[in-house]
Amino acid sequence: MKVLVIGSGAREHALVRGLSADPDVSAVVAAPGNPGIDLIAQCEPLADVCDAAAVLAVAARHTVDLVVVGPEAPLVAGVSDALREAGYAVYGPSAAAAQLEGSKSFAKEVMASAGVPTALAHVCTTMAEVESALDALGAPHVVKDDGLAAGKGVVVTDDREAALAHARACLAKPDGQLVVEEFLDGPEVSVFCICDGTSVRALSPAQDFKRVGDGDLGPNTGGMGAYSPLPWAPPHLSDWVIEHIAQPTIDEMHRRETPFVGTLYVGLAMTSRGPRVVEFNARFGDPDGQVSLARLVTPLGTLLYAAATGRLDDADDLHHRPESAVVVVLAAEGYPAAPVPGGTIEGLDAAAEVPGAWVLHAGTRRAEDGRIVAAGGRVLDVMAVGADLASARDTAYRAVSCLELAGGHHRSDIALAAARGEIHIPGSDT
Repeated sequence: MKVLVIGSGAREHALVRGLSADPDVSAVVAAPGNPGIDLIAQCEPLADVCDAAAVLAVAARHTVDLVVVGPEAPLVAGVSDALREAGYAVYGPSAAAAQLEGSKSFAKEVMASAGVPTALAHVCTTMAEVESALDALGAPHVVKDDGLAAGKGVVVTDDREAALAHARACLAKPDGQLVVEEFLDGPEVSVFCICDGTSVRALSPAQDFKRVGDGDLGPNTGGMGAYSPLPWAPPHLSDWVIEHIAQPTIDEMHRRETPFVGTLYVGLAMTSRGPRVVEFNARFGDPDGQVSLARLVTPLGTLLYAAATGRLDDADDLHHRPESAVVVVLAAEGYPAAPVPGGTIEGLDAAAEVPGAWVLHAGTRRAEDGRIVAAGGRVLDVMAVGADLASARDTAYRAVSCLELAGGHHRSDIALAAARGEIHIPGSDT
């Protein structure tokens, strides 16, 4: 089986790595890929991942058997639809199904129809509606841009003026619309569900770290680190998510004649009233998806092809390695407000030589003189596995210490509280 992966970040690097390890996968092509992917797969130029014609040209040139669409933007833009119409097996939802991520208000509507537990929400198109919603739900205020925002469209604050300022920015966009939600207490969990339109399988849960600074301080980012498994979470949480969230959602999408084929990301808050959906995404997370994929033993290519061709019921249940996985993100100077590109990255070979660690390229490019330089806000994702979270943490940070990037920064507390047994679900004895 020959597989084409669309995208250029650490999520796609993780997917290429997993696909390459599948004995049934004969070759992996990435478009456009990145310097890290280029070491393990063939990279093809692609100026715009949302250009369906250009993606089709790459797929045709390499006569691929499966196309895996990594990022959300091409999914919402309908790249999967164009590929399917051309006869390709595609892992990634249609534009209509990807609205589960592309529109927060649409996702809320589907959740309500499917009976999925989630936060109370008000969809707002005017500042008067926003003020009324903030009054109704109280602080902390949760204000979400309705459309795609690369994981950074949410403000959670006790400061009413900050909430109003974010709302104004959201409404100032073309067709501006936003969602004001009730605040959900409790730790957050990421569960990635593999869907074929009718059936669902779930990966091992992970926890993501959104804030830029230690102790969850500072502004939201696309994610600064993650870990899996979650020793503090209920033991059969993935099964619960399938039964109460993912399967009802997939059934509802099928009823609407917009079947969902691809990864349904279920972002949960483990509240005192039980798990509640914070949001859906239509693709693997970055970096939380990487730790879930790192623990997956089931061959990835075979699994994604079964989902793409509607044969997930024929696939075995998913199997995960018992070891823990931790990822730490190295970000560029100034991230997230104003990342500084172009810095030289040193120590990649040394980091990769740390036993149990590997480096995924998130935002890098190769300069004309051969140097690997920063080309995005989040630059590298340093992955590690270990016998437990403490061991995996130690390995990840040893690899991080090998890397040099002027002004680069990372969090030092990824998975620390979990390794110390300090995370608790409100209202539980755990």
